[in-house]
Amino acid sequence: AEHDEDISVWNGDHKAATSVREIEKSDYEALHKDYSESVDALQRAIAVLKKLAHNRPQASLAQVSALQSLKLIPAEAKKAIDIFLQNGQEPEGLEVSAPEADGYE
Repeated sequence: AEHDEDISVWNGDHKAATSVREIEKSDYEALHKDYSESVDALQRAIAVLKKLAHNRPQASLAQVSALQSLKLIPAEAKKAIDIFLQNGQEPEGLEVSAPEADGYE
């Protein structure tokens, strides 16, 4: 009778452990599917970005000068646009060069 009680406890433990493993397995499979779909989506996105990885032309001066006609642009901004257009595409103030290196003589 004592052994029958131990056997029934072990059988109950076995059923509980089996139930827990089945729940964990289903959770793992759902998480694995989610991760796999995410990785696949990222790989496709990277492929698209690699296809689009080329130089694009910047806004032309015609587009910038078209801002002058908008009523929403403040007068100060229009003045800044005028100054930008008069100076050309690359203002000289933004040019940077490395300083001369001092060497031993």
